[in-house]
Amino acid sequence: MNMLSRVGQMRRCAANLSQTINQVAASRQKHTLPDLTYDYGALEPHINAEIMQLHHSKHHATYVNNLNITEEKYQEALAKGDVTAQVALQPALKFNGGGHINHTIFWTNLSPNGGGEPQGELMEAIKRDFGSFQKLKEKMSAATVAVQGSGWGWLGYDKESGRLRIAACANQDPLQGSTGLVPLLGIDVWEHAYYLQYKNVRPDYVKAIWNVINWENVSERLQTAKK
Repeated sequence: MNMLSRVGQMRRCAANLSQTINQVAASRQKHTLPDLTYDYGALEPHINAEIMQLHHSKHHATYVNNLNITEEKYQEALAKGDVTAQVALQPALKFNGGGHINHTIFWTNLSPNGGGEPQGELMEAIKRDFGSFQKLKEKMSAATVAVQGSGWGWLGYDKESGRLRIAACANQDPLQGSTGLVPLLGIDVWEHAYYLQYKNVRPDYVKAIWNVINWENVSERLQTAKK
């Protein structure tokens, strides 16, 4: 095979690769806003309907929309081999991707039939790692209230040690991507999650949210994380 034939073959291979990447990008399923399993007003009086509607249908929807836009730009940068553009898109991927991940967990962590205390293996793990359920609530509440600016308080599972841990993440940084902990329970302390009802009194919001925590969902997440 002469040099011109080789060059032609390489160009055809490159064109085919680019076409394949573009086809994959085109066929990629876009992220969508998950439906809630309860009405916006179902968590009242602890979280009012107006907050839930805005939080879900506006704020979370914005993260989903911007994540899809950013991923499309990222696919284009990959297809072009534009590493500079790929790097420049990383903050938007982290912020909007984290926002989508975090809120998708958050909605399932809440329930109009929530509150009370966890049961079974989750409760045993809480007692082992924190001393009591009350101590978990106190420690997690303190860490969550103390978040500077916007962010999240988390109860996570450490796969290496097999223990539960409390962590706080700034902005929309996803817990697992930032710390390696598997998220079990998240409390959103961005002001859009509580300001319309609790104004700037974040501790009151954090205290109230324990009344709607879906411990069955948290238990299911623990079981999945341990596999």
